[in-house]
Amino acid sequence: MSADTARPPEVYGVDRPWERGRGGVHAAVDVGTNSMHLVVARTSSSGRFDVLAQEKEVVRLGSGSGDMKLLSEAAMDRGVATLRRFRQVAEIWTADVAAVATSAVREAANRDVFVGRAREEACVDVEVISGAEEARLIRLGVLEAIPVYEQRHLVIDIGGGSTEFIVGEAAAVLGCRSIKLGAVRLTDRFFAGGGRPAADAVKACRQHLRAYLNPIVRDLAPLGFEVVVGSSGTIQNMALMAALRRPGGREPATVNALTFERDEVDAVTEEILAARSTKARGRIAGLDPKRVDIIVAGALLLQQIFVELEIPAMTVSAYALREGVLVDRMRRAAGGTGPGPDPRWASVEHMAHQFDPDPVHSAKATELALALFDATASLHGLDGYERDILRAAGRLHNVGLLISHASHHKHSYYVIRNSELLSGFTDHELELIAQVARYHRKSEPKPKHEEYAALSSHDQEVVRLLAGLLRVAISLDRTHSAVVTSIEVDLDGEPGTVSLVPRVRSDGDASLELYTARERRHLLEEALGVELMVPEPAPV
Repeated sequence: MSADTARPPEVYGVDRPWERGRGGVHAAVDVGTNSMHLVVARTSSSGRFDVLAQEKEVVRLGSGSGDMKLLSEAAMDRGVATLRRFRQVAEIWTADVAAVATSAVREAANRDVFVGRAREEACVDVEVISGAEEARLIRLGVLEAIPVYEQRHLVIDIGGGSTEFIVGEAAAVLGCRSIKLGAVRLTDRFFAGGGRPAADAVKACRQHLRAYLNPIVRDLAPLGFEVVVGSSGTIQNMALMAALRRPGGREPATVNALTFERDEVDAVTEEILAARSTKARGRIAGLDPKRVDIIVAGALLLQQIFVELEIPAMTVSAYALREGVLVDRMRRAAGGTGPGPDPRWASVEHMAHQFDPDPVHSAKATELALALFDATASLHGLDGYERDILRAAGRLHNVGLLISHASHHKHSYYVIRNSELLSGFTDHELELIAQVARYHRKSEPKPKHEEYAALSSHDQEVVRLLAGLLRVAISLDRTHSAVVTSIEVDLDGEPGTVSLVPRVRSDGDASLELYTARERRHLLEEALGVELMVPEPAPV
């Protein structure tokens, strides 16, 4: 892979996470509907992190956007300017940046415009994540702040555009939901005029909340929970206001682990609703001045969640999505994504066994592909990030057979790209996995293919290389009989020539495997820039 096609080093992002941080210093950005948050942290050998810097900016990406269908030019200007400043802070610490965007960007028809501007003008890659992935990452962050790992816990995160609910215990996520209820979204719909909220608007909002929360109660309440943890701005601010209403109440040094009860939520909500004007509301003890215009909607949402899920009390986590991104990337770099089984590979195996009629063949082809990847590392110069892409694509390349055999490589792309079964991968990673799987047979990648053409030149080369490796590996198990047990790669022959020497079971006939590998080697030859030889096999 030529050096001039690699990602420019001045662009910080999540395509190849955590490669540029020096001294274990990394940064994560939460591009939210209401606010954008930055955390810069140094990782330790114990797997924890020490926060070096934090920044928050109220950007209101989703405010006044027609139920978040379109990001306004002004909102995008604010967002890009904030990302530029956050990147400058990260550069002080020589930290790399992983930025994730949630509901406002996720739902916007012009999200690609914002993502493109962030990359070009702020030199930050913004990864748009699904609601389910947002929920998973929030839980990772919360578990770093509140010791509820061994308990059955319900985590609730109220954002500007959506609210996430996650029930978990130990390493298992037992259920999660993301719904389009948030403080900014509800304000735009019911309380856009500001001032004291009208009684009929409050009534309409509560009816709306009950309707939207009903499926959450139906799906998650039966799972049960021992403890409830809340995160993000609305919940933290409500907890602080509740604490200051208590006799002798003083502002705590941190809201982390602060617990408040249902009757306190009711009292704070009523005080907010009773304020005769926005200015009067701003005088409530503990209310964040930057939240004064959206706290009515946020308080009503939190109150209704307490009612519908019959929550007696909630504990606050100071950590949320941005810390979850830090934890996730740290653990990936260390070879896992959290306590217990890596959720990425658990979800890949689950999907492979659900959709692939012969997962044993896919597993064998993946084993051979990874062996080829490792043996040719000196030629392609890629590392563990791309190896993981190949591993996932190898296991999933045949999931399109669920739809039909004809063009199943194209169906595999669609299934991988749209399935909700895969967790732990970023949107960008899923795109690469899907494209490698799509090109495991038939047509090679071409500029006229829309999805392939949309990739950066570096990613296009990655797809070509990984798909080339996978094509040869699949060929070496053409009969689905595992007759080729392993493969050796000889890089010491004639210049510009590489020999792939399969090792074959002594009782096996690998003639079809050898013929197919020779026929399907051309994409890999082009990607590596060498001539591939497939000589007669060595017996085991």
